[in-house]
Amino acid sequence: MIIQTQDQLNEICAKLSEKPYLTIDTEFLRDKTYYSKLCLIQLAGPDVEAVAVDPIEYKLDWAPLDALMQNENVLKVFHAARQDIEIFYQMNGVIPHPIFDTQVAAMVCGYGDSIAYNKLVEGITGHALAKNAQFTDWSRRPLSSKQLKYALDDVIYLRDVYESLDAQLKKQKRDGWLKQEMDILTSPDTYEIPLDTVWKRIKIRTDKPEVLAILRELAKWREETARTKNVPRNRIIKDDALADIAVYMPKNNEGLSRIRNVPHGMTRGDNATKLLSIISKARQSNKDTWPKVKRGKSFPKEATPILEMLKLLLKINCSEADVAPKLIANVSDLEEIAIEDKPDCSAVRGWRLEVFGKDAIALKNGEITLGLKNGKIHKFNA
Repeated sequence: MIIQTQDQLNEICAKLSEKPYLTIDTEFLRDKTYYSKLCLIQLAGPDVEAVAVDPIEYKLDWAPLDALMQNENVLKVFHAARQDIEIFYQMNGVIPHPIFDTQVAAMVCGYGDSIAYNKLVEGITGHALAKNAQFTDWSRRPLSSKQLKYALDDVIYLRDVYESLDAQLKKQKRDGWLKQEMDILTSPDTYEIPLDTVWKRIKIRTDKPEVLAILRELAKWREETARTKNVPRNRIIKDDALADIAVYMPKNNEGLSRIRNVPHGMTRGDNATKLLSIISKARQSNKDTWPKVKRGKSFPKEATPILEMLKLLLKINCSEADVAPKLIANVSDLEEIAIEDKPDCSAVRGWRLEVFGKDAIALKNGEITLGLKNGKIHKFNA
């Protein structure tokens, strides 16, 4: 069913507001815009028929839906929630709360790293979801019956997935673990990108402060322009071109035109004037404000055995706890534990400390060791 009238939207939101949870998914496009273009919202709940809200075909007052997303008495269940939440945050500046992300919950419950939704549905319900509409253009109207079935199936089976995972989490007493992860997903900091930091995403072959100062200002300008025009940032100018401009620091149009990666349209007219102005201002700015990148210390060879033991310990502990290793620690975390006296990475905080962090520190300090017993690797007290 597609919601077509304001009364229908009001009614479905009222029904769902009385339920303990709702399942939600979105279909969107982002290949031609900076901000995601919302094409469809799918909603369902326990004993509530799945519906689709079409923001393209029907112009409705979204206030009831906004209120539902902010209703603290109704849990919003997503799968791989980050992009969906970002869309709602962009729409009205409010993050849906509280939430339950079944992809993260599945990792906590031992279903592996970032399990795909169709695999999770099949593993829990035995139903194989159709994939025939996965990569269609969701902005085109009318929607086909196949598209609508594909979209609604996502929230229909999400009910069974949620109830199964929620029961597993409570049985294993891991619902507190998930809450810590959801606190991160519902923090505005997760979705806000400070303009002064966007340059850090661009690969550049130098760490000279003057070059980085230019790159910072160029990247900031591109980000602002992309947001204003609502186009992908690389449609304005690509990363490699920005990096080359920062390195070569051209002083005039001729200098710009000699940089291979800079498109023709950026070497003359208003675009060239803007780029050259940014370069000049960055170079004349206070040197104390220029980015200073600390050279990372190369990982000490003598700590390599500790790192390898920590990798092995991570596998052992995650296998024992039946939780995805990716959710506990990455290589950077393990390296920090291996070489720092007081590591402060996420692997030694919160619930991860109990699952892995305590043993990791104990292994490094020689309080436990790893060894073979009956053909299997075990932990032993030193």
